[in-house]
Amino acid sequence: MELLVSSATGVMTAVGIYLLLSARTFPVILGLTFLSYAVNVFLFSMGRLTINQPPIIGATTAGYSDPLPQALVLTAIVISFGMTALIVVLALRGFLEAGTDEVDLAIPREGGPADAGTKGDMARPQP
Repeated sequence: MELLVSSATGVMTAVGIYLLLSARTFPVILGLTFLSYAVNVFLFSMGRLTINQPPIIGATTAGYSDPLPQALVLTAIVISFGMTALIVVLALRGFLEAGTDEVDLAIPREGGPADAGTKGDMARPQP
């Protein structure tokens, strides 16, 4: 069970980092989501994985699962949902402003090098 959880955490981390290095905003959002899932699974696995055992301390603490990581995961899920919503809104605003969803696109500002006739920021033409 622990090998499966650690493998899943590693795969989700690798997929998240790969998607974060993308040049488009939607894969970057998916990469952040995968990284937050990986962190949640990692935190959840820190509380000892027990199957069909209630979180009640009996005479022995051998089968006891710690409820603190479960509470931390619930908090992390809410925070990651808020972070994802913010990133989606920022990506949508960037798409509406620039006309494309590329991450590394620089938009020339008025009065900047692009207006002075020099080769400044190379942005794509606005539609």
